[in-house]
Amino acid sequence: MRVSEYMTRRLTEFTLWQRDIISGPDEDMERGDVPGWVLVTAMSAALVGALYLIARPQLEGILRDALVAVTP
Repeated sequence: MRVSEYMTRRLTEFTLWQRDIISGPDEDMERGDVPGWVLVTAMSAALVGALYLIARPQLEGILRDALVAVTP
């Protein structure tokens, strides 16, 4: 076996090993927790909405000042 063939084979084995370590074997792959992600998304949207309601006057003032400062 030539050195280049040996190195190619070892590099291929190493690459496949890394893929299995990162993603796990195909038969053991988990698909994720969809209800959990839905809950995280809904809670994030609620948090942004609550912060907007609290900070709305300040945000409107910042936007108004920025638009007034723009000169045509």
